Formats: sequence, C-alpha cells, structure tokens
Amino acid sequence: MKKFENFVLNILQSNSKKRLVLMLTALAFFLSLLMFPTKLVLAKMLPGKSDNTISVYVDTPSGSSVEQTNSVSQCIINEFKKEKEVQNIELFLGQGIPLDYAGLVKGSGMKQSENVSEISINLTDKNERNEPTFLMTQRVRPLIIKACGRIVKNTIIKFIEQPAGPPTMASIVVEVHGDNISKIRKISNEVVGVLANTEGLVDVDTIGDKVYEKYLLVPNKDLVAQSGITIEQVNNILYLAFEGMVVGSKNNSDYADQIPIFLSLDKDSRSLNSSDESEVVSRLSSLNLMSQTGATISMSEVVDIKKVPSNPMVMHKDLSRMINVVAETDMVSQVYPLLDAREKMIDYFSKNYTVTKETGINTYMFDLHLKDKKTGEEFLLRWDGEMKVTLDTFRDLGGAFISALVLIFLLLVVYYKSFVLSGIVLLGSFLSLIGVIVGHFVADLVTRDTFFLTATSLIGFIALMGISSRNSLLLIDFAKSLMVCNGMGKKEAIAVAAATRAKPIILTAVAIILGSALLASDPIFGGLGVALISGTVAAVFVSLLFVPILMDNAKAMDFDSEVCDMHENISITK
Repeated sequence: MKKFENFVLNILQSNSKKRLVLMLTALAFFLSLLMFPTKLVLAKMLPGKSDNTISVYVDTPSGSSVEQTNSVSQCIINEFKKEKEVQNIELFLGQGIPLDYAGLVKGSGMKQSENVSEISINLTDKNERNEPTFLMTQRVRPLIIKACGRIVKNTIIKFIEQPAGPPTMASIVVEVHGDNISKIRKISNEVVGVLANTEGLVDVDTIGDKVYEKYLLVPNKDLVAQSGITIEQVNNILYLAFEGMVVGSKNNSDYADQIPIFLSLDKDSRSLNSSDESEVVSRLSSLNLMSQTGATISMSEVVDIKKVPSNPMVMHKDLSRMINVVAETDMVSQVYPLLDAREKMIDYFSKNYTVTKETGINTYMFDLHLKDKKTGEEFLLRWDGEMKVTLDTFRDLGGAFISALVLIFLLLVVYYKSFVLSGIVLLGSFLSLIGVIVGHFVADLVTRDTFFLTATSLIGFIALMGISSRNSLLLIDFAKSLMVCNGMGKKEAIAVAAATRAKPIILTAVAIILGSALLASDPIFGGLGVALISGTVAAVFVSLLFVPILMDNAKAMDFDSEVCDMHENISITK
C-alpha cells in the first residue's frame, strides 16, 4: 500500500489537487441529484411484483345487461387464452372475486350488479417464467383494450396486480369533495378527462355508479280498476316477466324444508332488443291478464311508462360527499404523471373556478381547492392512493434518516469533543448518496424494465450511514494516534492512516457487495441490494480520498495523551 500512501500524500501536499478532488466530488454529488429532475433516475414507492395471478375488472356502463358484460368478459378470456403462460381462467359475472389482498381496498366485495365482472387469470409459477406479471400486464393491456373495449361503448377494463407492499385503491386516486352531488359528478368526469390525457396513466375510472336513464313502469290505478283486474295481478305479471318469482313449493323426503318452485320467462323473452320506448311497449303488449269478466287485458293498456334517471349511490368520507377517480401507472413512477396532471387541472379548472393550492408542507400538499366563480360553491380535489403512501413513507424514512444523522453527529461530538471532526464523518457518510443514485441509473440501463429508486433503496441508504461513518472513524482515530504517539506530521499521518486502513475498508466493502448481490436481482428488495452495493463503492472512494482532504484542512487534530494507551501496540515501519 506504499504506492497508495504516496498517492494520498501527493494530493495533500498540493493545494490545487486538493481543490480538484473537492470540486470533482461536489460536481459528482450535484450531477447525481440532477438525475431526479431530468428523469434519469425515477423514484417510486413500490417496485413491480411478479405473482402467479392477474385479475381483470370489467365495468360496462351502468344499466348494461349481463349479456353485454359477458360478451366483453368472454372476449378478454379468449385473448388471454392465446398466452402460453396461462394455466386456467375463472369468470365471476355480476360479482367480484372472493376477497384477495388487492381486492380488500378496491371494493370487490361490494360488487353486485349486471354491469360488472371480474376475471381471475392463473399463470405458471413466477419462478418458471421469464416474463414477470407487471411486464405481461403492460404488454397485453393495449391489445385487449383494442380488441374488447369497443364491444360495449364506454367500457372500462382494469388490470389488477397483487401489490408489493400495502394495498391501495389505485396508484393515483383523486377524491372530489363537495356538497352539490351533481357538480361533484361533473367535476369528477372532467378529472377523468384530464387523467386520461396524461401520459403514463391507464385504467382511468370513477368509483361510483353512473347516472343513466331507465324506464319506470307505474300501474295506472284508474285503468286497472276499470279493466276489472287488481294491482297485485299487474305487479305479479311484471315480476314474473322480467325478474321471475316463486309460484309454489315442492315437498321432498330428503329435505327438511320445502323446495321453492321459481318461474321466469326465458332469456330471449325477458331481454329487449333495444332501449327505445317502443320496444318496451311492444314487450308489454305481449303480456296479457284476464279480468274478472273473462276479458283479456294487455299490460300496455294499464301501465304508464316513465323515463327517469337512475338513483346512484352517494359516497361519503369524513362526513363529506365525494367521488373517487382512480388511475394506474403504466410502468412509470406515479410522481411525474401526478405533477403533470395537477398542472393540467389547474389550467383547466381556472376557467370556471378560483383554484387555490394547499398551503404548507404536509401529506396533502398537492390538494387543490376549487371555488365556483358564479355560485361561490367550494370543492376539494384531494390526492390519495399509492401517491399518498409514497409521500407518507418517504416523509417517515426522511425523518428516520435525519434522526440517524443527528444521533450520529451527537455521539461523535461527545467522543471527539469537536464539531469539525464530527461534521467530517457525517459529510463523508452523506456523500455515499452519490453511489446510490448512480447505481440505480446503471441498474436501469442493464435491466429490461425501469429500475426505480424505491422505499427499499432509502432503507439501504440509511444502513450505509453506519458503514460510511465507520470508515471515517478508522482514518481519523489512526491518524491522530500517529500524530500524538509517533510524532508524525499531519499530512504524513493522514496518508499512512489512509494506506493502512485501506485494506480492511476494501475487504469490508467486498463482503457487503457480495452479500448484497443476492438482493440485487429480487423484484422487491432489488433497490436495497443496489443501494448497498453502489453506495458501499462510493463510500470507499469518499473515505480514502475525500475525507483525508477534509482532515488535512481541519484544525481539530489533537488528542490527549490517553490515545497513546489505546494504540500502544501499533508499530509503524517507514
């Protein structure tokens, strides 16, 4: 290590070389931070997770028949049958899949209508196929939407994967709050339009019933009485025709209870060929009742047909009426589409509303407050979903990181009785962030899918603080002992300490790199592995080159004579 000692000493003895190293380190740190706004490195809360199951949610427009929903579902099933990795497919028509990890927060258990279905696709084991589920979803989504999305107009097809972390309703959720429910629906539809035109967002939809027109059949009491029939007869024939009803029961010795006999018309007789009122009148005309006098009365003569809007479900949160607008990200970080969509919403709603941004730095800092310029009504656009979890998690990890810095600094101040030396150790540790960011950039270049800087990456960076601090402590302690106990000059002592401690520092780094290599290929903890590997490499260079220069410029390089007792067995051969 004599050559490295001379190399370090040569740098310390030249002010221009020291300035060059400091400038290059500062430049590297600045350029690494620029990788975030330039999108060379993308940040995301949760990485993609490969699983053995994909779920597809089908939402045809409210009021659609079960036949229409089934036609879309069968089209999706036929498209998935072309995939060789698919083992089996199960369709849940008119209801949700039995609750799974993702469905617990997506409202699957509440689905119970003719216009919805969920499809569960089971794949071969994730360890036996090369394509993870999140890449398969990205590939087949446009193909299926193109083939099946036009069967029933305005159908929403959503692809749901099991989350790698805490489940959320969607990657991006916009809660539209207000008192005027009709205005809320209008604003939510406008939010859907903005999100649908934002690059990187897919599966945009509103969680809630859509308003549609339906026909209300009201028995005309006067005509019913004049015809010699009863209201009960009219209601029974209507239920029998369109819904079906129990008309009797059957006894069986094998069953303790009576077996109900359910009677209904066949599917062709119940269904309408179109939504025109004339079709409804025609179908009612085919239903006849017999009066008390034996006369045949057509249903169309005693029933009034009224076209009325549907009664959609009204959702509340925190005692406020609201509608959720959801969107998923197409293999991109949700941060950048959110910022893009938010700016578009500000421009769009500024025409009719006074838009006010949320003040202060908090978890709701992206929220927008709308005030109608004409009526003065107030509405709130609140961002939630995985984006909210991301902000909370990064805030908590950032707080943990700052806490770690403060604790390390205080411990070092107590030990060294010097703010300068403690700052040197802390700064050297913080600069390992260069390696973490650059490592994710390199990993993104060599992997086929986007390699995000995730929450696990930040955990790895926090863990690096202790490793980097240890390297700096070894150098400072050894250099100061050489100065006090062996009478060496500052520059020579720092160079000898760097050369002597370089071997254990490098061996420790190699052990960390080899141990973390197993994590680097994991889809969830890959960020942790890359952060430890690249951060450790950067920590070695910072400890052996950058920290010695700071030590040379520091004036607090004196120890008490007690230090000689700690290093009395150290012998230096020059």
